Amino acid sequence: MSRLRALVTAPLRGPGFDKLKQLFDVVYDPWIEQRPLRIYSAEQLAERARAEQADILVVEGDSVSGPVFDVPLRAVASTRGDPNNVDIAGAVAASVPVLHTPGRNADAVAEMAIALLFSATRHVLTADADVRAGEVFRDGTIPYQRFRAPEIAGLTAGLVGLGAVARALRWRLQGLGVTVIAYDPYHDEAGHSLDELLAESDIVSLHAPVTEDTVEMIGADQFAKMRDGAVFLNTARAQLHNTDALVDALRSGKIAAAGLDHFVGEWLPVDHPLTGMSNVVLTPHIGGATWNTEARQAQMVADDLEAVLSGRTPQHIVNPEVLTS
Repeated sequence: MSRLRALVTAPLRGPGFDKLKQLFDVVYDPWIEQRPLRIYSAEQLAERARAEQADILVVEGDSVSGPVFDVPLRAVASTRGDPNNVDIAGAVAASVPVLHTPGRNADAVAEMAIALLFSATRHVLTADADVRAGEVFRDGTIPYQRFRAPEIAGLTAGLVGLGAVARALRWRLQGLGVTVIAYDPYHDEAGHSLDELLAESDIVSLHAPVTEDTVEMIGADQFAKMRDGAVFLNTARAQLHNTDALVDALRSGKIAAAGLDHFVGEWLPVDHPLTGMSNVVLTPHIGGATWNTEARQAQMVADDLEAVLSGRTPQHIVNPEVLTS
């Protein structure tokens, strides 16, 4: 009896990927290795799936909708926490289980938040630039004069949202001697209102999903309610804060420093006010970009696909109702 075939366009590695290759004949063609980058439309993915005679799809950014569900698929796995590239209603109609990988990049993004925090507060980038430019003793000063900064031990960090990333960040901050509080109306462990959190926090870090309720949830009024000299971090999505209001708060000194890992449209104009601020650290949406993330999502996908084939309920399934249809 021939083995099932899996078309994999998501980046995978490690023991989970090895397990996937034991379960299926794998066609591995990750989008991230393509130059230029390649994201399949639904029509393109359907065509590729038919050409490969794929029974299983493992995707990350490709569109899984419409004609894809005309292909006789056994399962679809999206290596995202929120599989918003998959038409779930279409999958249900076609009786195709949809798997996802919630929390697969939580540790990676939490580490990025720590990196941004230290880079912004300890003047890492400006100090590095002085060394590279031979300006260690710039303007007749010594670095110790220019780069003094507060330590984070003893401070309070407020996490807006308490999902997987925020929980991974919480214990890291606690290990550094930071008191951590949280606001999340959907999580029992978050005991603060947003206003309470803003008033009590020396560090405010955003970890909420983008919804109608959260778009620009941090604006001029919220920055005004923060402690003087607070540090602002956003490793989630730029849509959660009003960027003009952030610029104003940084210029006034209300916000002492900021670290941002995302921008609307995935880029920031080179002449944007943020790019000229030495107390702001900017990274291009790379919080989850670790080898470990790829290994973790591979393991989650492989384990859940094995469960589907064995007639068991997979741990991370979006539409479990199809298993009994």
